[in-house]
Amino acid sequence: MNNITNTITSTPDKETLLSDLVDANHILFNEGVLDAFGHVSVRHPENAERFLLARNMAPGLVTQEDILEFDLDGNPLDAEGRSVYLERFIHGEIYRARPDVMAVVHSHSPSVVPFSAVKTMPLKPMCHMSGFLGKGAPIFEIRDVAGTATDLLIRSPSLGASLADALGEENVVLMRGHGATVAGPTLKQVVYRAIYVEVNARLQADALRLGPVDYLTPEEAETARETTEGQVERPWQLWKKRARQARADIESC
Repeated sequence: MNNITNTITSTPDKETLLSDLVDANHILFNEGVLDAFGHVSVRHPENAERFLLARNMAPGLVTQEDILEFDLDGNPLDAEGRSVYLERFIHGEIYRARPDVMAVVHSHSPSVVPFSAVKTMPLKPMCHMSGFLGKGAPIFEIRDVAGTATDLLIRSPSLGASLADALGEENVVLMRGHGATVAGPTLKQVVYRAIYVEVNARLQADALRLGPVDYLTPEEAETARETTEGQVERPWQLWKKRARQARADIESC
């Protein structure tokens, strides 16, 4: 495993990243990936052994004042009595295992959950917008590491490490009966991926009702990923404007 360096030079400054993280929460809620549950984090731009994540709250309500700093063990450094997400260990352990990952989304994305439970039908890239799925998303089975009586939540560092192992070098891991966790090299890319995981799952389910699906080859998936994610600012600006307008409409009522 590569050592994590203490300084990341490819990410925005902290203030910009905090603003983007608030927008990321609102975008993922507005686009139907997160609801009252789920969370998105980003690695700290000045210390790779820290990450930024909201306190325990609905993503659509997050403000900059709600963002906390955590170490990779999931300990909040500035909570001041505020409650934190039970599954913060998802984020810390993936950052620990994957120095290349700069942002993480955990969701219960509704079209994705069925693919986590039907193990004979893997979630695979069927359109060019979801090339980041590569050869298909692996499935994390919590029963293999914690028995048959859990609540399916990643409540400890050891469970977070097991999830990170299941993710391996992929960009998406499904969690049986629970949801999905998405990793990315930037916050904007992980938001893009989380949205298009949901889109791909919906399209794949629709296509399977029509007949056998002709999925992208691994080579097509990689080429498509490079093309689409090279333009991630384009959807980000649209999603941000839409989410900010939706929030303004709610606050004006």
